[in-house]
Amino acid sequence: MNKRIPPAQKSVIAAATAVLLLTACTPGTKEQKIADPGTEVSGTVELWHFFSEREADAVDAVIKDFESSHPKIKVTVKSGQDDSKVTQAIGAGNGPDIGLSYSTDIVGKFCSSGAWVDLSAYIKRDNVDLDTLNATTRQYTEFGGKRCAMPFLADAYGIYYNKDLFAKAGIAGPPKTLDELTEDAKKLTVRNPDGSLKTVGYLPLFDFYENVPSHLAPAVGAKWLTDDGKSAVAADPAWKTLLAWQKNLVDWYGYDNLQKFRAGLGDEFSADNAFQKGQVAINVDAEYRLAFLKDQSPNLKYGVAPLPTSDPAKYGGGYVTGNIMGISKNAKNPEAAWELIKYLTTNDATITKLANSLRNLPTTTGTMGDPTLAADPDFKTFMDIFASPNSSTTPPSASGPAYQETFQAFTVKWQSDKVKDLDAGIADADKQMNSVMSLGG
Repeated sequence: MNKRIPPAQKSVIAAATAVLLLTACTPGTKEQKIADPGTEVSGTVELWHFFSEREADAVDAVIKDFESSHPKIKVTVKSGQDDSKVTQAIGAGNGPDIGLSYSTDIVGKFCSSGAWVDLSAYIKRDNVDLDTLNATTRQYTEFGGKRCAMPFLADAYGIYYNKDLFAKAGIAGPPKTLDELTEDAKKLTVRNPDGSLKTVGYLPLFDFYENVPSHLAPAVGAKWLTDDGKSAVAADPAWKTLLAWQKNLVDWYGYDNLQKFRAGLGDEFSADNAFQKGQVAINVDAEYRLAFLKDQSPNLKYGVAPLPTSDPAKYGGGYVTGNIMGISKNAKNPEAAWELIKYLTTNDATITKLANSLRNLPTTTGTMGDPTLAADPDFKTFMDIFASPNSSTTPPSASGPAYQETFQAFTVKWQSDKVKDLDAGIADADKQMNSVMSLGG
């Protein structure tokens, strides 16, 4: 079964190390020159991506379409390549022409280090209208005045809820506020005679599946960074609101009880996923879970909704991220690489075909209302989250995802009672985040 790799689930330690190696050891970049408008592009272009199995087949299908419409360009595809492999290859001077990453968090590092080239000259030459891209995707594909990436579909996070368990508990619909989420989680929780957890309404641990600070920040409107790229977590009271709410629910369950319960749960991307097995009634996840449910749990009755919020007026949003594509600084055929990237990220028909097969969100205004887009009501809910002004993403940083990893390490200590003073703990995390960002990760 193909395994999807959301940014928060993938360990970034190897990737961060590889990027540091990249900035230290990459051979000097040649001055970027692009062809004149209308120049015929030909040759071979190499694409590395992280997809496998069903999803890799979907990518292969659109690559064949590209080769049919561009007969002088041959595409070589290497699947199953994560960010660390791509960055190590670029650092060694033999990177692919194109890298397709699962992590928008790496954009700041790739743009600032020059690992991926600035695409602005290509975009200007070919009159690509960036305003056709969703505003959030425009934000997470550039950094420091450089657009070194283009969005390859997107993910929007909300909640999934088990309709049978809701009906059994007498709950009419999904929670819209964090207070309602707490109330529903308690009603939905079932304990064994010995007090251990049998079914959990909502598993609040910050290191469980997609339940991580970055995905929950939009629930309280929390801000990660200041305008000058410094940590904002100590100055933004929304973080304290989120952490206090989460810890109260952890304490109601009992941290040790939650740890024991989680130890018996299946892998997130297997058919034994805890939500799919009915062990967790409410779960944070993205639109790609729809494909897993159809394939692995076709009889499960579920619903989807935006993230519950601390402020009812801010309801409707969630966390937005996605996959990104860029041209390696040592690409052998950058013109063919751009031609393929442009085809995959700006051609509405291609994007719709990819969205239908990968079950990820399309990123252009022309695709959102495409009648051929397979958008059932659940998928449309995630499209609405994606377009909501209440949605947000994690801002790019030259240090990549290091600041998020630092903060999440603090939250894991916080939930386990290893941090007694929340204000002091957040202030210390703030200092550590600034430290790792100043050191480049």
